[in-house]
Amino acid sequence: MSGLSPEARATAQLARAAAASLLAGALGGAAVLAGQAVVARSRRYAQPELGLALRATIGRAAAPPVRLVLLGDSAALGVGVDRLGDTIGGQLAELLAEGPSGRLVHLSSVGVSGSRSTDLATQVARALLGERPDVAVILVGANDATSLRRPAEAAAYLGAAVHRLRQAGVEVVVGTCPDLGAVRAIAPPLRQVVGWVGRRVGRAQTSAVLDAGGTVVDLAAETGPVFRADAGTFCHDGYHPSADGYRVWAHALLPAVAAAAAVTQRR
Repeated sequence: MSGLSPEARATAQLARAAAASLLAGALGGAAVLAGQAVVARSRRYAQPELGLALRATIGRAAAPPVRLVLLGDSAALGVGVDRLGDTIGGQLAELLAEGPSGRLVHLSSVGVSGSRSTDLATQVARALLGERPDVAVILVGANDATSLRRPAEAAAYLGAAVHRLRQAGVEVVVGTCPDLGAVRAIAPPLRQVVGWVGRRVGRAQTSAVLDAGGTVVDLAAETGPVFRADAGTFCHDGYHPSADGYRVWAHALLPAVAAAAAVTQRR
């Protein structure tokens, strides 16, 4: 560098200093994210309520029945609450039973806490045992995002599950990955990173589900602002929804689920 002008040498030195600073910042940021990930994994989270009935009949016996089954992760089980009526399935069934059509709802769930999209194939097989469901609601994606599963890969498994259900004559509604950027159990900046991954998963899910003939409800877009504004939408662990949170999701899903149920009534 001896042949360089003082200005050029100063510029080169500044570039080296900037590069070193960026590298140090990146390494420091990675260390922060890794530490936050360890803390997030070590938290005590709500567990499935073993005494919670996963099958119920809700509504008037005189009304035309609809068989509603939930598939997916902890949300499909209502982890975070301890009453059937507070789960998302229970609240959807109540809303369908109380709606203009007054449907009798046979509710069940084959969801498994911690499930990712790769686990849906087994759940679909279980859902199709015995009497065929009329409407399937799939809630999955959060665990794909937090485990950093490639969005396209996760979405492909989801699309395959939707296709199998549609081939069996089941109407399918998918609630895409919720807004993980609202989760209180994960501290910033990791929360923002997980939220970004969740949005990528949600976009990939939307394309796969539509291609497979299902209906999509963008839970992140439709309910994320409520979860960000109101900590009461989360249960005690700051990760799973509370009864209020599941109610917000149920109302977001209701128009699509009611439309799917109406299709089955016309058959």
